[in-house]
Amino acid sequence: MRATVTVGLAAASLMLAGLAQSAGAETGPAAAQKVAPKAVAKAGNVDAARLLAAGSDNQNWLITGRTYADQRFSPLKQINTATVGKLGLAWHHEFDTDRGQEATPLEIDGVLYTTTTWSKVFAFDARTGKLLWSFDPKVDKARGFKACCDVVNRGVAVWKGKVYVAALDGRLIALDAKTGKTAWSTVTVDQSKPYTITGAPRIVKGKVLIGNGGSEYGVRGYLSAYDAVTGKLAWRFYTTPNPEGKADGAPSDKVLAGVARPTWGGGVPASGGGGTVWESITYDPELNLVYFGAGNGSPWNAQNRSDGHSDNLFLSSIIAVNADTGAYVWHYQATPDDTWDYDATQHIMLATLTIDGAPRKVLMQANKNGFFYVIDRATGHLISAKNYVPTTWASSIDIKTGRPVANEDARYRDAPALVTPAPYGGHNWQPMAFDPTQGLVFIPAMEAPYGYAKDPAFKTRDGAWNSGLDMALGALPSDKAQMAAMKAMLKGELIAWDPIKQAARWTTPHDSFWNAGVMATAGGLVFQGDAEGKFVAYDSRTGKALWSYDVGEGVIAGASTYSIGGQQYVAIMTGYGGAAPLAAHWALPDRPRQNGRLMVFKIGGADTAPAYVKFTAPKLDLAKVATPGDAKAGLLAFHANCSVCHSGSASGRYLPNLRNSPMITVPEAFKAVVLDGSLKDYGMIGFSKWLSPKDSEDIRAYIVDEARQAQAAKD
Repeated sequence: MRATVTVGLAAASLMLAGLAQSAGAETGPAAAQKVAPKAVAKAGNVDAARLLAAGSDNQNWLITGRTYADQRFSPLKQINTATVGKLGLAWHHEFDTDRGQEATPLEIDGVLYTTTTWSKVFAFDARTGKLLWSFDPKVDKARGFKACCDVVNRGVAVWKGKVYVAALDGRLIALDAKTGKTAWSTVTVDQSKPYTITGAPRIVKGKVLIGNGGSEYGVRGYLSAYDAVTGKLAWRFYTTPNPEGKADGAPSDKVLAGVARPTWGGGVPASGGGGTVWESITYDPELNLVYFGAGNGSPWNAQNRSDGHSDNLFLSSIIAVNADTGAYVWHYQATPDDTWDYDATQHIMLATLTIDGAPRKVLMQANKNGFFYVIDRATGHLISAKNYVPTTWASSIDIKTGRPVANEDARYRDAPALVTPAPYGGHNWQPMAFDPTQGLVFIPAMEAPYGYAKDPAFKTRDGAWNSGLDMALGALPSDKAQMAAMKAMLKGELIAWDPIKQAARWTTPHDSFWNAGVMATAGGLVFQGDAEGKFVAYDSRTGKALWSYDVGEGVIAGASTYSIGGQQYVAIMTGYGGAAPLAAHWALPDRPRQNGRLMVFKIGGADTAPAYVKFTAPKLDLAKVATPGDAKAGLLAFHANCSVCHSGSASGRYLPNLRNSPMITVPEAFKAVVLDGSLKDYGMIGFSKWLSPKDSEDIRAYIVDEARQAQAAKD
């Protein structure tokens, strides 16, 4: 998953306090809204030759990582350390969705393509910002319940006149690049199961590659390749053995039977064991290999998932397969028997580095587990690994075996454990960048501890967040000093990392830990946004901020850059969200939900985006509110069912702050929403499958109690 619930961070606070005291099928019609009567001729004119030559195409940004190497480095340098101070807004567009915006805009021959939350697609004139067309796949908003970490989308792929988008509900959709009309649509998942898709498709040799998410809820991960013309499945690679013990008729069958299944000492859970391929997919044309990362296990707690003493391949692994057939070539497991939610789905990039005097074709990843890996991309052999943030789950990586030197106490088998990094990771999905002229990788990094404790009464629940952790630790402390100490534990930073020396060249701290993706340019610049609403250009040699623009809201996406008519542009999607703002908003700036925007800059840009209208919720009158519910029981029920979206102590900000919601004052209204699903069209389904009327009233009592405490703290 991309992050986690509040439970462990609250547990971390409590632990520190204690230490201080004691030392497919077509899914139906999809709508395309044609805005401009004329679209650009030869729209989406991308083929294999263009993609292979993307490195020398200075004008366009053809794929998510700009080239197959996924370095997110542009040779453009009109905007540089000397001219960046003249950068201004060229144009902007405000969208109709107010959740997290994670897409990297693509620019191809004067057309800019991007996506927003709920998997919507937009095409603009890249020079003027004129909207050419938009497409809404009309995802059922109730599907948001199955999205662990917000209803985000990370962008599109373009190939031979078509734009490809993966919808949250599991559809892979091909659109006409000129009009936005649907060419074909294929269901890539069993929609009766809690699968979702938030990642951007990748195009490799006429095939569209896409994975999925859902490990927290209990699914089986895989990567699929579809024919780009017809939408027909070409091959599929599963990341965990079939729970029923049979073959899938897939390229992964042989290696799963001979290599992976023996590493599941307790057997594979009926739900599939996790391992979803929800983000990084990279292609090496020289070796004809596709590299992808597999996610965390399901449940997180290895003691509940298997026997707690087995590697559980291919969870938390990087896997290489043949691009034509999907046949297994090699794997590297970063976190054997993962029990901390350490996916290996972080950005994978390719490069040639001079190591010990010889050029080596390598794969690089700043893994969620806090270690930076340099791997021979032909063989999967580990070249080097070093922690780029503090790590307490393991002290180092044994280069001979490739395995971590693990701290067994961190496995919380017999007692709670305070572990670093947190499940948010030392680095999450936010893309890195690599400047080959300096040999530096720029990492959007995080430092945070997390309190893990096993749930002694854990049982898998269909449709629930199945972590195997004790959710009773999820309440936030009411003491202001504890909250301040808790917030201080979370740190964000931009690290310039030398992958050969395995050391930081420089580090620039951020005010908040959940920061944005990165882009680097030959102009000596690194672009990155932050939670405070700033889009910043840093000197790539020193880390010094040279230019900053207040976009009005937090940024988590990575930027792209392109050139039209000799003018360089920089494009960024703004809009804060994702897993951390949902679950740990208290550690982030106090911002309301605001519609996302696409902001495009150029030297001398003179556009101005209107200021957002600030909204302050009126204070609830709780004087006469009464409830027969048990607030203590409600605390447990809330953190087991609601805190993933509404944060600890019902204090959510990026989804409604329930302590300010009028519905908690009326029992009938609360029941209608929580049990009956009266707001399901807005993403809030009914929980009658999991909660009884008593549970619902207990939760209301708990929220009312939290609301009163919050009001008292402000008075």
